[in-house]
Amino acid sequence: MKLSVLQENLARGISIVNRAVATRSTLPVLGNILLATEGGRLKLAATNLEIGITHWCGAQVQTEGAITVPARQLADYVNALPPDRVEMELNPKTQTLHLKCARYDANIKGVDASEFPIIPTIGENNKILVEPDTLKELIAQSTFSAAQDDSRPVLTGILAKFDKDAVTFASADGFRLSVRSAVLGTKLSAPVSVIIPAKALQDVARVIGDQEAPVEIAITENRSQVLFHLENTDIVSQLIDGNFPDFNQIVPKSYSTRTTMNTHELQNAVKAASVFAREASNIVRLNISSGNDMGGGRVVIAAQSAETGDNVGEIDATVDGEPIEIAFNARFLADVLGVLNSPQVALETSTAASPGVVKAVGRDDFTHVIMPMHIGR
Repeated sequence: MKLSVLQENLARGISIVNRAVATRSTLPVLGNILLATEGGRLKLAATNLEIGITHWCGAQVQTEGAITVPARQLADYVNALPPDRVEMELNPKTQTLHLKCARYDANIKGVDASEFPIIPTIGENNKILVEPDTLKELIAQSTFSAAQDDSRPVLTGILAKFDKDAVTFASADGFRLSVRSAVLGTKLSAPVSVIIPAKALQDVARVIGDQEAPVEIAITENRSQVLFHLENTDIVSQLIDGNFPDFNQIVPKSYSTRTTMNTHELQNAVKAASVFAREASNIVRLNISSGNDMGGGRVVIAAQSAETGDNVGEIDATVDGEPIEIAFNARFLADVLGVLNSPQVALETSTAASPGVVKAVGRDDFTHVIMPMHIGR
């Protein structure tokens, strides 16, 4: 193998696939990155057997070949190189990769590429097309409320339901639920429902960048893996086996109070309250009142800590229904407001002990359910 590639492109490719490198494994080769020539380009690949990432970057290929080298060593060295052309040459006898860039020379000892696991690629059949901006928003508005711990593995994933020309992503961690739907660029012959690890979807979102072409998604026939094909990158992930809770049963069907607020104003008020809430179980109180006969309304956002003090913030609101005081986890509120992508937010509530529903005003494609916190009188 003999080729040359720009340091900037090589460093970016390594950073993309590095997320799939195994940190601890009984197979040493999983701590390596595969470098191979393919179709006149340089292919970089890494896998931890749960997720696999393959990236292609432009290169001037003189001789074909392949090698795997330690990921950390390669990444640290390439990032230290000047922005110039990197020349690579493999010595197949010693399995050593020689790198030369400007006045820098290095030899990295590798492992034969034949020991590297095969990473599946997307086929031509049964591809699901999703616009990149739509997919990024689907991911952003669902992954934040997936569970972080593995006590219930299905909750660490996102339920992805593809049906006809629509897709729905749902996530829940036991305290909150997000449901986001969108229209697909293709019409499916049969519905499919899978649970995709949230971390894999976050990796997809990071790689999409400013891509304009639709992202291709495919589910393997045995329903064990999902594949994402982007412009220069493929990501394949194991699916999570299990039954996701029926989220339609969790979303409240009615409310007694609907409060419409400016999203940015509510964000700032919650942020200010969080300074004190973090010392007191992260509780932030919302006191909602409908104002007078002339209309209007207000929401008082407050938090208090026995150790550090208290704060009160007030914002204008349009309140339809009865006054109510309800408390939420400040971080949970901040999380959903941060992904709403809407100038106005609606909060639907029934009682202080019932779940609240957060929606973007003017849109019906995103619903977030958040459990209230108990507050003593």
